[in-house]
Amino acid sequence: MNENTLVMGNQSEYGAFELKRLYPRNYSLGMTIAVLIHLLLIGTYIFIESITREDDSNIATVRILKYSELGPPPSLDNNVQQQLAVSAPAIKPNIGIPTPVPDAEAPKEQTIATQQEMNKVAAPIGEGSGGGVQITQDLKVEAPNDAPPDINAFVPVEKMPQVVVSVPPVYPDLAKRAGIEGTVYVKILVSKEGKPIKTVVIKSDSEVFNQPAIDAAMKFVFTPAIQHKAPVMVWVVVPFRFRLNN
Repeated sequence: MNENTLVMGNQSEYGAFELKRLYPRNYSLGMTIAVLIHLLLIGTYIFIESITREDDSNIATVRILKYSELGPPPSLDNNVQQQLAVSAPAIKPNIGIPTPVPDAEAPKEQTIATQQEMNKVAAPIGEGSGGGVQITQDLKVEAPNDAPPDINAFVPVEKMPQVVVSVPPVYPDLAKRAGIEGTVYVKILVSKEGKPIKTVVIKSDSEVFNQPAIDAAMKFVFTPAIQHKAPVMVWVVVPFRFRLNN
């Protein structure tokens, strides 16, 4: 036990001694490698910066000119030298300049009649139609009849039509025997008097209900739609539901 302990003690002393002896050399070697790496990085950075600056110096400068600053285009003929643009003096216009006219030659002032005055102008009767008798009549321009709006057109109204008289549709016997139910949406064009003018089926669960729904829609009575305190024509949608009472 004493010999083994002595050997282990000698080995631990020998290892510490070797580390102390090699420390200065390893420290110097590490510092040298670190300095070389830093010098290499700094040299690489300086080299890249110098190359970049040379490339920037070779970049051409672009100048943006206005169209008015450009000169005339070069001639297609190579023998003709390019001419320089020289601004010429402005030419004095000779058209449209007012010139004084003597009062004797000046036209007389004219007054244009208004539309109301023109409507009251007396219309003379031609020769041989009763002497020099004149008949005064008002000239009125009749406005064209209001055309019904398109079925898909938007008509602004302040008050929509309200149903005054509604008529239930007749249930078809064929659909009743077959036990068919459904709903038909009818678009009705309501006149200024509140009466249906035209009907169009826009959606139907079964064609067997279309005609009874149209017949019932044409018997409806509405209050007219109001816009600017006046009645207007407008389209309204009325659903007709066909249900069995079983």
